Amino acid sequence: MEASSSSSSSGSVHVDRQSRSPTSTPSESRKPEFSPSHSFIIEEALERPSSTQTWYKRVGRAVGLENPKIQKVWRYFKGPRPKRDLAEPSPFLNLTFQFGRHTWNLPLEPALIRATRTFTSPWLFILLAIGYIIGFAFFARAQSFQTPPESFIDCTSVYWTANDGCGLDGQNCGPFNDSTFEFRCPAQCKNVVLQNPRTVGDTQVNFVPLIVGGGDGNRTYRGDTFICAAAVQAGLISDSKGGCASLQLIGNFTNFLPFTANGLSSIGFASVFPLSFQFLPSTSLHHCDDLRDAALAFNIIVTALLFLVLRPRPIVLYWCLVCIGFWHVVLFSQPRDSPPPIDVAFEAFLPALFVAYAFWRVAFRFVLPAFMKAPIEASVWYLAPFWTGVLTNLTTDKIPINRLTGSDIANRPGALTALIIIIVILLVIVINQVRVIRKTGWLPHYLRWYIIGGLVILVLSQLPGLELRLHHYILAIVLMPGTAFPTRLSAIYQGFLLGMFLNGVAAFGFDSILQTADDLRRDGPQNSALPSFATNSSSYNASMPLQNQTIFWNPLPDGEGFDGFALLVDDVERYIGAALNYSLAALQEGIPHFFRLAYTSGGQAGDFTMPATLWPNGTWVEPLPGPS
Repeated sequence: MEASSSSSSSGSVHVDRQSRSPTSTPSESRKPEFSPSHSFIIEEALERPSSTQTWYKRVGRAVGLENPKIQKVWRYFKGPRPKRDLAEPSPFLNLTFQFGRHTWNLPLEPALIRATRTFTSPWLFILLAIGYIIGFAFFARAQSFQTPPESFIDCTSVYWTANDGCGLDGQNCGPFNDSTFEFRCPAQCKNVVLQNPRTVGDTQVNFVPLIVGGGDGNRTYRGDTFICAAAVQAGLISDSKGGCASLQLIGNFTNFLPFTANGLSSIGFASVFPLSFQFLPSTSLHHCDDLRDAALAFNIIVTALLFLVLRPRPIVLYWCLVCIGFWHVVLFSQPRDSPPPIDVAFEAFLPALFVAYAFWRVAFRFVLPAFMKAPIEASVWYLAPFWTGVLTNLTTDKIPINRLTGSDIANRPGALTALIIIIVILLVIVINQVRVIRKTGWLPHYLRWYIIGGLVILVLSQLPGLELRLHHYILAIVLMPGTAFPTRLSAIYQGFLLGMFLNGVAAFGFDSILQTADDLRRDGPQNSALPSFATNSSSYNASMPLQNQTIFWNPLPDGEGFDGFALLVDDVERYIGAALNYSLAALQEGIPHFFRLAYTSGGQAGDFTMPATLWPNGTWVEPLPGPS
């Protein structure tokens, strides 16, 4: 205590900077002397962990993160401190050529900027924007609003729906004959294919347009044929421009012949079907050409002029891209219906603007302005990938992946290879962006948020009864923040991701990230239990006439909740009930017949079996395993 008192009186423990002697030098004032008691307090504090020490430092020391080698890796991972900005890219097109002692400069970018400076007036931009909106409105009118609305059909329109969709004896799909219909098809129906297996007779098809018949002299097609694809095959309309045609229902027809023409092949059906159609030679409809290609060329030219000539402020240029891309999808490249439902489009447009503003804040404002002194480069880096993304339905059409489900990848040829290639490309892109981000010192910040997002997605994927579905608009939202660095690759990524986002929300809306199995199944198998035929190749008596024949199936299983059976005969529902047999007396002789059976519950059929086939010579072929 005495030592402490003497120290206090001498001022060696506490230095009062305000009462410091004016004769003391600055160096003396920065070197206070400590008493023994004060030294003891300091030593005690050093031995005892500070209460203010952060928890993650304690955890890091406990798991060995203070190891010098680990610290070296961590310092590399963190990048430079303090954080730094990347330099704006130098224009490629400010060219310099040297011939001997002479140097020649060819500054293409500055030359373009000087030549077009007159056209960068905001007032001129406003006038041209008004003109564009008016012109685009007339374009949309010519595309969709000069043909009767009831004449529009889509690429998958049919008269007869799959399995039991038309009800007993097809009564829900009448009339079967003596009816004509004038219709208009959109362009690009040749590429619209089945996404689940479809059984026609004893043939199962998938990932092709459904066309049955057309090979006879009158071009007769079965009622469940895709009408527009059949019209393209018959040469009545163009796949690139769509068109109008007329058809006539002719009712029962037997022996639909396969046919190949105009890049499309149909399949045959050797039995009888109650609904078929033939195309008529002319139609009274007008203004039938699909103008999507002309609209695409028009919009590409407009966006190129925005980058190269008008050159508005970056944020104005950005919003022009957003609006042009969205409404191009809605009105031309991928409308949700025909004519396009404008009210439904605005349901997605306003939320899309909010997401687009987020894109600007987290990514575009750091990159797009960096290219304003190089408009030629900016137009190349942004517009080519942007329109590639806007037209995702076409640019990715040949990639054999649609829903990214296990069944699709397993069943579609080339799907697994395509998925591996896509993953490798994405991995290379991500690694390169990580390298760029590390140079700025922002990598820990981005990695933290992506880890949190990944954990959230992991939790969502484990919710019972739901399946995670990463729609392409969601992928754009997830990947966009990682492009916020002024490089040419970031500009390319931003253009593509923005286009892909606009395509997704304009064509499909903001579909949920979680969907049920029924949402993903569409018209695919339900994975329900399958009944079995009691009739087989050994029990069927081929010596009896067809009119005296009866086929049988096994009884209902106990405790499964089924109350009956549904029977398809030649792809038409001919029986529904609890009986265990069906008479063949009404069937036509001399042609094959196909039988598929399903359990019913409350009048609703489950999965149908694969077809059992009865050939004209009396041969019974048992069905293959699995649903049809």
